[in-house]
Amino acid sequence: MADPLKVGDKAPAFALPRDGGAKVSLKEFKGRNLVLYFYPKADTSGCTKEAIAFSRLRTDFARAGTDILGVSADPVPAIDKFKTKHKLTIALASDETKAMLEAFGAWGEKSLYGRKYYGVIRKTFLIDAQGRIVHIWPKVRVAGHAEEVLAAARAL
Repeated sequence: MADPLKVGDKAPAFALPRDGGAKVSLKEFKGRNLVLYFYPKADTSGCTKEAIAFSRLRTDFARAGTDILGVSADPVPAIDKFKTKHKLTIALASDETKAMLEAFGAWGEKSLYGRKYYGVIRKTFLIDAQGRIVHIWPKVRVAGHAEEVLAAARAL
């Protein structure tokens, strides 16, 4: 396993299928800041709250020169359904291979009620216009998270 990413590192390149059937890659965000957030599963309570919060603040992020991309291991049809059901206005991508999730350290061992399993780790990266990681939230608590990330984006 590679060393964990840290502030100052160049963000790993990626190309993924996204909602609506298109593709999305890191190079598309060159010249703009990017909030890259990883969520465990579409249409679950915490993931829904997080996606709605980022969608609600999307215009504020845009004013700060920052785009938002949510990534999970869900297949594209599941993220399309999630996006439509909750009227989400942010881009969502699918990493069923888990290669990008692993590159960002967002795939790993988790524990629930003493049972260990592998899954998506909820974490967020703020990447600057040059593709460098400028902030990492390694263990996200959903309440207030989108607002905290927006404050960091505005400070760039």
